[in-house]
Amino acid sequence: MFSFFKKKFGSAPAAPEAAPAAPVVPADVVADVSADLPAVQAAPAIAAVPGLVPPAEAHADMPAQAPAWPHEAPVPLPRKSWLDKLKTGLRKTGASIAQVFTGTQIDDALYEELEAALLMADAGVRATEFLLEDLKRRVKEAKATEPAAVRGLLVESLTALLSPLEKSLTVGEHTPTVMMVVGVNGAGKTTSIGKLTRHLAEADQRVLLAAADTFRAAAREQLSVWADRTQVEIVSQEGGDPAAVTFDSVVAGRARGCDVVIADTAGRLPTQLHLMEELKKIRRVIAKAEATAPHEVLLVVDGNTGQNALTQVRAFDDALGLTGLIVTKLDGTAKGGVLAAIARERPIPVYFIGVGEKLEDLQTFSAREFAQALLE
Repeated sequence: MFSFFKKKFGSAPAAPEAAPAAPVVPADVVADVSADLPAVQAAPAIAAVPGLVPPAEAHADMPAQAPAWPHEAPVPLPRKSWLDKLKTGLRKTGASIAQVFTGTQIDDALYEELEAALLMADAGVRATEFLLEDLKRRVKEAKATEPAAVRGLLVESLTALLSPLEKSLTVGEHTPTVMMVVGVNGAGKTTSIGKLTRHLAEADQRVLLAAADTFRAAAREQLSVWADRTQVEIVSQEGGDPAAVTFDSVVAGRARGCDVVIADTAGRLPTQLHLMEELKKIRRVIAKAEATAPHEVLLVVDGNTGQNALTQVRAFDDALGLTGLIVTKLDGTAKGGVLAAIARERPIPVYFIGVGEKLEDLQTFSAREFAQALLE
């Protein structure tokens, strides 16, 4: 599921250092934070998961950029099962588009109906215009005469449009890799963090969670449950300053030799400018704790919100400089075309998409798989 680079696996890892005393946040970092930062709550050591062995350094002769999973090898059963679920989840979106190809001829009426269907699926004006223009070119080149053939060509066109969004999440270039996760309330942010943590832990990555949503007790409790389930450590403080918790987590993660630090921030609406400023502050504080961090700024968006999801992508990207997206709740939505809108207007990599509540329902994004699930 992940690409790991610059990780040394030749020798056994050193025993974790004893937990250092809580660091004092500099006065120029967070002015309103006391010097006593939250203590790290230790959880049981992460157990190695049998059968999951990261690539060794001996593979240095292989290409520098590891191919995005899944490879072109036969699709494993768990992945195939998930693809079937993705098709089911996107059925509401795909059904309205599929009806366009039930006619007997390729004419202007077909393209007009397709335009309306794409707009209804929240593909957006720019993406719809691109798809129609590209599709007409492909139809002409292929000399297609049947509407059913046009649908297959639309799969190719949509795949080409979505391909820039397809990218693997990389950890290991920095130790720790610091991820800041943002999003509006209700998008599935904390749950997505929990699932991502589970996947990382199963890939033998040592993860530290930062409960930086300090103003909502339920968020801290929810994240603590995931920490217990995945046997990872968590930094949490009731009613504390989110920036302080994040600062402490990055420092502690580095001292403890963690591979990944994930900061769960409070849900923010992009229209709440004063709250968006709080997120900018957290980002600055992370950089104070680790000059190169955050290495990933991930936005979790609800696929059910259609064009509103694109609005969120624009706002959070302008404020924080997003590096990746996690698109949740694509199951049962009639607005799955929003990924096309994102690809055309703000092509930020989509690391994962979700179609359910289970751990295996969060999977890596593949442009072709998505296009086929939507249109075939």
